[in-house]
Amino acid sequence: MSTTEESGASGTAKKEAGKPQKEQMTAAEEAWDLAKTVFFAVAIALVLRIVIFQPFNIPSGSMKPNLLVGDFLVVSKPTFGYSRASLVYPLTRIPAHGRVLSFAKPERGDIVVFKNRKDGNKDYIKRVIGLPGDTVQMLGGRLHINGKPVQKELINANVPDVCGPGYGAPAYRETLDNGVSYVVQECAGDEGHLDNTSAYHVPAGHYFMMGDNRDQSQDSRVIAQVGYIPEDAVVGKAERLFFSVDGSKTGLLTVWNWPFAIRYGRIFDPVR
Repeated sequence: MSTTEESGASGTAKKEAGKPQKEQMTAAEEAWDLAKTVFFAVAIALVLRIVIFQPFNIPSGSMKPNLLVGDFLVVSKPTFGYSRASLVYPLTRIPAHGRVLSFAKPERGDIVVFKNRKDGNKDYIKRVIGLPGDTVQMLGGRLHINGKPVQKELINANVPDVCGPGYGAPAYRETLDNGVSYVVQECAGDEGHLDNTSAYHVPAGHYFMMGDNRDQSQDSRVIAQVGYIPEDAVVGKAERLFFSVDGSKTGLLTVWNWPFAIRYGRIFDPVR
């Protein structure tokens, strides 16, 4: 090695020797660093959940055939602004009323998540049918809004097994006066216990909600259990599915069946 090379190597070694060595973290410091990371991750997730999107899963068949048990979707909160319903428990019980940053209101035909104060403040998901001031009534299985029957077209006389194994039901397409169109099913035909009702007069500042599975939905037609929904009980608008799984095809322990239970064709579908 030349003198120049030896001098350069020696200088480098001296520089490295002169650098301060990074001290290793103690176990307590590592634990504190991990705790801070977890805290900030949870805080960010909580803020996103309160301010922007909330995940929601479908636990019952009240919105069939459009939403299925095992669907997972995101609910947009900025769409209708914020109220105590936008918060997380126990903040959902604070004595605050009204909405803030509300630049739009639910429209007839929207699918929304709301807090049902008559059922322990549980989250419900239904379709907005009646707006403040509307009159809603069911007559012979036909929906009437403000005295006018909603357009209803039979699209399938018998969809197999939609009301349970061996129990089919007819499916209809309803089209509202604002052009919103969707499919409903009638497990009891036009003879269900909620297919003939008295007229419901929606109070100011409230909405009338109904499930698309008309004969298997506890909704605003059942005044004692649901009734009219205050506008500040609305959590947000259901926007899009992000996952869907058919729980009847697998279980928690049958891991080998999980890939076959996923409804791949529904993932990322818009909610309509």
